[in-house]
Amino acid sequence: MNTNDFSILIGGAAGQGSRKAGLIVAKIFNSLGYGILIYDDYQSLIRGGHSFSLIRVSEKESLSHSRSIDFLLALDQRTIEEHEGDLNKEGVIVFNKDRIKNSKGTGIAIEAIVKECGGIPIMANIALIGGFAKITGIEWEVLEQVLRKEIGREIEKNLEIAQKAFDNAQSIIEIKKLKNNPRPLLTGNEAVAFGGVKAGLEIYYAYPMTPATGILHYLAEHNQDLNVCVSQLENEIAIINAAIGSAYAGKRSMVGTSGGGFALMTEALSLAVQAETPVVIVESQRPGPASGVPTYQAQGDLLFSLFAGHGDIVKFVVAPGDANEAFYWTARAMNLAWKYQTPVIVLIDKELSESTYSFNEEEIKKEEGRTWDGKGEYKRYLDLKDGISPVAFPGSKGVVKATSYEHDEFGITTEDAEAVKKMQEKRMKKFELMREEAEKIQSVNVFGNLKSKTAIVCFGSTKGVAREAAEGLELKMVQPLILEPFPKEQVEKALMGSEKIICVENNASGQLAKLLSCHGISVGEKVLKYDGRPFFKEELEEKIKKFI
Repeated sequence: MNTNDFSILIGGAAGQGSRKAGLIVAKIFNSLGYGILIYDDYQSLIRGGHSFSLIRVSEKESLSHSRSIDFLLALDQRTIEEHEGDLNKEGVIVFNKDRIKNSKGTGIAIEAIVKECGGIPIMANIALIGGFAKITGIEWEVLEQVLRKEIGREIEKNLEIAQKAFDNAQSIIEIKKLKNNPRPLLTGNEAVAFGGVKAGLEIYYAYPMTPATGILHYLAEHNQDLNVCVSQLENEIAIINAAIGSAYAGKRSMVGTSGGGFALMTEALSLAVQAETPVVIVESQRPGPASGVPTYQAQGDLLFSLFAGHGDIVKFVVAPGDANEAFYWTARAMNLAWKYQTPVIVLIDKELSESTYSFNEEEIKKEEGRTWDGKGEYKRYLDLKDGISPVAFPGSKGVVKATSYEHDEFGITTEDAEAVKKMQEKRMKKFELMREEAEKIQSVNVFGNLKSKTAIVCFGSTKGVAREAAEGLELKMVQPLILEPFPKEQVEKALMGSEKIICVENNASGQLAKLLSCHGISVGEKVLKYDGRPFFKEELEEKIKKFI
């Protein structure tokens, strides 16, 4: 077994605490200097079913997950049945001896330990962690330190349980501490929240919808520390309109939802464009159509996000690929929204939203937009050369208008042909400036073998697995970060010399491939996965090998 790069799967029924146990296990190895990536797989159930956390632990950057696992931690029999076949030859099974009959591996009487210590049933997950820590050569002091940070209530009882399980187990393998300093572990949703705050987020509106709900929960829990007002309203139509109203009043606002909720926002999206009101919309994709599979993975809303809204729409769509990029591009989205006075969509997905990453913060600051100097008569929609009007807010010297109707420079509604034409051209001038900015900043990442004549193209959370596959097969990997306005020049430069282009996507119709073809870029092959699960590294490599 490679103790510098390994995978752990911990599973059980909903309500047994496997997800919390997975996070604690990950934080143990994070404290030892390892890079971490956690994928959580769970059904839409409060009790029962099957849930598991897949944890990649590596001395290098953890970019994706492997189908094969090195450690299988089982709270129930189903976890053994579902995942024992994925265990490496040298893999280790640690299981709940009180519920599971298994001839292989190390059984720990975790429920008996909890009962003996006077704990409650869910504390069995802590007993399993205690035994696993001893088996992998983790020192008790390391485990205790992590547990004290991660468990808020009844810490002494949990420590007693963990200690008893730790003492009853035997070391099988030693995983050494690295010289690397521990890094923060953030979910993609938490990174989105931090990014918004970094760029001045003042009000966050949401109606709970998996997988974006984590943003709402995190900001609500930490609203005082982060100085953000958080509001849960009755539906998605209410939240987008409230956000537009707050932005009109001068407050930086953001909303979060998934595809079904975003569908309800599209009329208000056009309102924001017409009124030239900045708002950031986080759209975290999940399988559709309709309710689809609410707790699983998909990238099927790309074209919907690009073309949402009626009329000639002026907006940005950005698609970060991991927690670091989610932080940076949410902050940049907020700045772009206020610079160009238009909506910006941050397109993420379930894997990015709810996975946990080792995080490296990139420097980015709040940027101010163009504001009115208070001189003369205020024209909210003053038609300047670049299409960006100076903005003022209610309560200032001027009369500040906003309307969903076509209007003149003052914001007074009009149906005059020349005035209508003038305002439409004003917004399109702004869009051309946005297109220039998309080409000016780094909108495309390139990894792998830059000289390869075969290029993998992906967006969003497929970044990590596509990068590992490209590097393993010595191919080039190209990841557009801005999808609208499409940075055609940067993409073409990144693909220069490529004789074969392979799109990798978590959808059934090849939506990124369609976008590329709209811009004259021919895609040779598509690798598509649409069963609600992300790609495994070996799986993607096998599929790509068929084309090369």
